[in-house]
Amino acid sequence: MDPLDRVFYMRAILGLIGGIFTGFAIAPGTGQGAAIGTAILIGLLFYIISYQVAKRMAKNIAKPQRRKLATNGIFPFIFMLIMFMIAVYTGLHQNMPLLK
Repeated sequence: MDPLDRVFYMRAILGLIGGIFTGFAIAPGTGQGAAIGTAILIGLLFYIISYQVAKRMAKNIAKPQRRKLATNGIFPFIFMLIMFMIAVYTGLHQNMPLLK
């Protein structure tokens, strides 16, 4: 498998893990701004981790392909993060009454 393909799938898996972690981290009744800030902060943390892992995975590739390391797999990462964050949060807190 091509190193950039491995980076792509690694980012998708880290997006899934980050989404699960974010779904657990946001508590019900949290303000909208705090929830968005938490999601962005955790997403950035996991993306930085994925970039460091990607640099190690693709050490011996050509320079033009090395430029793609930062952006390869960013859309699956974002969509998996958001999808699993919503699914986990909904699964955990679906029967709770609204807090006001």
